[in-house]
Formats: sequence, C-alpha cells, structure tokens
Amino acid sequence: MTILGLLAGALTTGCWLPQLFRSWRTRSVRDISWIYLGILGLGVSLWLGYGLLNGDMAIIIANAATAGAIAVLAGLKASFDRESGEAA
Repeated sequence: MTILGLLAGALTTGCWLPQLFRSWRTRSVRDISWIYLGILGLGVSLWLGYGLLNGDMAIIIANAATAGAIAVLAGLKASFDRESGEAA
C-alpha cells in the first residue's frame, strides 16, 4: 500500500515540474491565478496535516513536495508579476 501511495504521490507531484520549468524559461506565470494557488495550497496543506496526524508517510512526502512546488511557483509569480508591472 505504501508503495502505491508513493507512486501516486510521485506522479501527482512530478506533474508540477513541467509547469515550473516552463514558468522559469518563459518568465511568465500570467495565466496562473493567485486564487488558484491559494486554494490549491490550502488543500495540499490540509492533506499534509492529515498525513501527519495519521502518520502516513506517502501522504506526508507527496504533499510536502507538492507544497514546495506550489511555494516555488508562487515565488516565481510574485517575482515575474513585479518585473512585468502587473498587480500581484
């Protein structure tokens, strides 16, 4: 069961890598809304809390990594929006 959870977590977390690389390469995250990032971040944080409370390593690892990817994407958005003069 743990291996299945880790595989699922690796796939769902790994799906963020192309977006992060694209955002870095194009220096644009204009199409990603702050509301989306906030709601997704909150959901991932709740899943992380659930995993921590239940001691489920697959949920903890997957959601900690996803939270990190969301944080990086939010950082890129803040930086690139500021560079382009868009409202953050």
